[in-house]
Amino acid sequence: MRIVLACTTFLLAAGCAQTIAEDRVRSALTDAGLSNRNARCMAERMVDRLTIDQLRKLERVRAREGERSTNLSLAEYVERVRRVGDAEVVAVTASSAGLCATGLAPEAR
Repeated sequence: MRIVLACTTFLLAAGCAQTIAEDRVRSALTDAGLSNRNARCMAERMVDRLTIDQLRKLERVRAREGERSTNLSLAEYVERVRRVGDAEVVAVTASSAGLCATGLAPEAR
């Protein structure tokens, strides 16, 4: 019985952590200039595929002086993500953006 309770507690905690991480990523994406719809579409997939350290890199993506900071296209956001210097982060961001843009991501439907 203790094992079942421990497993249940672990699974609930993991689910909460997943939700918190997804909310933070979604907020970082909107803070970086993406629409709520695009941020929602991309966040779940990105959380599932990137490490915490990689997700923290995304939280630092911001507009530079002279760049637009709102209503970014997905292509503009991917271009900014290239600045983090992590090929996997760029690949996951680009593929997530592509799926959302085409409507193929489940969250985009």
